[in-house]
Order: sequence, then structure tokens, then C-alpha cells
Amino acid sequence: MSKIDIIETRVRGFIEDIQHPKQKKKININDLELQLRRLLDDYFEMDGYTLFCHAIEALEAEGQLTPIQNNQFNGKTPSLALYYWVNVKVQEVKWDRLEMMKLGDQFDFSYYERHPEWQTKDEWTRIQNVYTFLQSSQERDIVSVEERSLELFGHEKFLVDSSEFPEGKGFLTRIGVSEEQLKMERYGEPFVFWLKQGKEINEIQRVLIVENLAFFHTSIQLLEAGQLDYEPELIIYGEGKKIEQSFSFFFKLFPPKSYLFYYAGDLDAESYGILIRLMERYPDCCIQPALKTYRKMLECFDQRNDQKRGQTQNTKYRDIFIQWFTDEEQELLVQLWQENKRIPQEVLTIETWRRWM
Repeated sequence: MSKIDIIETRVRGFIEDIQHPKQKKKININDLELQLRRLLDDYFEMDGYTLFCHAIEALEAEGQLTPIQNNQFNGKTPSLALYYWVNVKVQEVKWDRLEMMKLGDQFDFSYYERHPEWQTKDEWTRIQNVYTFLQSSQERDIVSVEERSLELFGHEKFLVDSSEFPEGKGFLTRIGVSEEQLKMERYGEPFVFWLKQGKEINEIQRVLIVENLAFFHTSIQLLEAGQLDYEPELIIYGEGKKIEQSFSFFFKLFPPKSYLFYYAGDLDAESYGILIRLMERYPDCCIQPALKTYRKMLECFDQRNDQKRGQTQNTKYRDIFIQWFTDEEQELLVQLWQENKRIPQEVLTIETWRRWM
């Protein structure tokens, strides 16, 4: 057996001994190396630490170990994280192949054959519940995802909250079943909107979506005074990112026809992303930035402030957004980006609006 085989075999043995089938464990990497040194008299002669690092890297690549990123290291070169999670032990194949074949008319089990760690008792129970449902699905009505999730998996959030139920994420993909087959639908969240006084629902043509609550109320006042850009018949309060989930609710409320949607938000990275994702998700809808409104905001350039913390600055969204503007306006938008600044929608008030009247 080669030197590296000796080291790696020993390290793998240590890890296997402490792996748990259901919960991960924390180890100190210096303690692990100390055990190895005590077992091998020629550890230093064989440059054992370098081989030890290779073994740890191999186990990390396989997903057996995960470094804990807390800026603590083992104090050696090359450095390793001081603490690692020993991930749960991959379970052996448990499912009966005959039982899998019986359900094979509805499910493709190839994913589970490639990933035996998913062959758990709970996963099999979920699959059986779905199989039973599919036998009589033609007799069932369409309900919400939450309602069907509660019926089949015991909790209404199983398919919609991956933080609370990580095993729910990708479950339908693993078994190759669609939401339509389970007779369930993801309903859009209701949103707050304002219909122009005197207008009927079937008269709506132009719709303005505004990101922030303050400007939503300002827009209503401007609309009723006949001073709002684009003269929309309907204003929707987008409530930040929420509009990305609630926009589909529009088509439950209003008659099917062609609408013109204008979006107005802050001039910042997050708002660019909201708009572009809406355009990408609903390509059949005419959605575009409310340029007249954004240009008013650019005239308030001196009121720019710092970009919000935690925003993802996606240059793809920025570049698509600024294409709508003139070269001079693009220079200002790029300057905002480079300075890590933003122009909040709240620069537009009833008072400031008067300068454009």
C-alpha cells in the first residue's frame, strides 16, 4: 500500500467511524491529524501532513466533509479550516426492487438508483401517497399547492418552503410528476391596487406597477388629478419583490386581453432585477420601464444615497435596464452603479412633481 493510500485509508476510517445516518457532526481538524500522527511512526518522514491535506480535500470533494467557514484555520501550510462538518452517512439501498417495479408505471426511479441516499423510509411513504392519488386523480378537483401538500405529505408547506422542508425541494422532479398531474395550482398572492375613479374593469388598458408604498399613494393623488405619466387606468402596489409572485394574480382578476404594463421602482440593483425577471417570466405581456417616471428620478440625482446592504448587483439586469435610456442617461446610471449609489422612488412626491407640470 502506498503512503498516500495509508494516510487516506486511515482518515476515511476515522470519518466512517463517527458518521451518523441522520445528523452531521463537528470535528476539530487538528484533533483528527493528531490521532493520525500517533498511529504512524514515520508520519513526518513521509510528509504526512501534505498527504493528510489531500485526503481531506478528497473527502470534501465527495461531500463527506464540509469546512465550517468562520475564519478559523489550523495554523499550518497549506491551511485547512479548523472545524469541519462530518456529513451524514450515505445510506445503503433500502427499497425493494420488486416494489419499485410495481410503481414503475407511474414513476421513473432512475434518480434514486443514481442517488441511493434518497432511498429513505419517508421518501418511499411520500411516493406511495402520490401513487395512490394518481390512481383516482381524474376524479379530483384542482386545489392549491398548499392544500394538496397537506393531504399527501402531512404539511401544507412541504412543497413550498425549502428552508423548513429541504426534502420537499425537487421532490416532484425526482419522481417525474408534474403539479398538473397532482391537480394543484400555485395561486398568485393578492395585491393592492387602485382603479381610476369612473373606470370599469373592462376599460383597463394601461397599468402602472409601482415598487414602494409611498409612491403608490402619491400616484393615486396624481392619477385623480390627471397629472400621472401614461394616464393608467389601474395602479398596482408591487411591494418590492413580492410582485414577482403576485403578478399572476392579475390574470385572475381582470379580463384576458392585451395590456400595457409600466413598471416604476427605485433606481437600484434590486429594482432592475425585479423588472427584468418580470419581463422574462411573462414574455407574452407588454412590460416595460416607466421611462418618463425614471427620467424624473434622474433629475433628482443629487438626492442619491447608498445602495442597500445585501442587494445582489447583477450586471446582466443592469445592462438590459439601461438600454432603454439615452447615452447621457446611461452615463448617469452607470455612475450610480460605480459609486454604489441609488435613487429611491421617494424622491417623487406631490411637491417635487410640480416642477414638471
